[in-house]
Amino acid sequence: MKFINPKTEFGFKKIFASPQHKEVLISFLNAMLYNAEPTIQDLEIIDPYAAPAITGLKDTYLDVKAKITGNTTVIIEMQVINVEAFTKRVIYNAAKTYATQLKPREGYSKLNPLIALTITDFVLFDNTEKFLTHFVFKEVEENIEYYREIELVFLELPKFNKKLEEVEGLIQSWTYFIKNAPNMEEIPEKFASVPEMQTAFNIANRSNLNLQELQALEKQEMFFEDQRGAVIKGRREGRQEGRIEGQIALILRLLLRLTGEISPEIQTRIQQLSLEQLDDLGESLLDFTSQEDLIAWLESASR
Repeated sequence: MKFINPKTEFGFKKIFASPQHKEVLISFLNAMLYNAEPTIQDLEIIDPYAAPAITGLKDTYLDVKAKITGNTTVIIEMQVINVEAFTKRVIYNAAKTYATQLKPREGYSKLNPLIALTITDFVLFDNTEKFLTHFVFKEVEENIEYYREIELVFLELPKFNKKLEEVEGLIQSWTYFIKNAPNMEEIPEKFASVPEMQTAFNIANRSNLNLQELQALEKQEMFFEDQRGAVIKGRREGRQEGRIEGQIALILRLLLRLTGEISPEIQTRIQQLSLEQLDDLGESLLDFTSQEDLIAWLESASR
């Protein structure tokens, strides 16, 4: 038995964003946000790209978006590569999603709380060994909490190093699943006893995917491996220029695979992008189906 990788966008959405199996996301969010207490009884999974368009705002990178108990919105992002300014992007995505709740002429009282859950395949906070951290606004000296309108929760996978036999409780079980599912060949007995996890493993079973789904998954896995290689190469060279050159080479190679021949004019435009723009393009190109998508992205980036 082989399982898909929950750390890919396709894999994560396939497992956790199925309207037919909301119990999987409910169990996962109760574990990560509420210390495994059954706080969330029901939720509505929302298309993360259906937020109202506001002129001048950058695109967001969300894997799953849901409305949970208490009319709170939860946005979930899985990030495999530590790109430049990632911590700022987390705040931007949270603030944008919070702000775009309002329709024109609606008052601030219509705003509902938001929780941003970010899962990283790299260490984000060097000053703590905790793999699950929860941030709220607080007064600096007296530690008084501000109203819980926006909360940031982070799950850092590299900090979780327990072996299967050491795993205890729902928080550790879901973390182990996300980190190790592709390396498992059967459903561990301790996980099979949890109905929601049994369902997650069944969804993740590669034998249940059709050809189109397998191709989408393999494309994303190939992209992430190539991107890791580009980042490592740039770090070895120890120069910003090396990182940029590596990212440009990676993107051009992936675009050739996805859309065919790339014109010299488009190559030149890509070579003129900043490192942050290159990181953004790398995130976006998985959704491209033609060169027209690429050209539209470049036009948007040049404004």
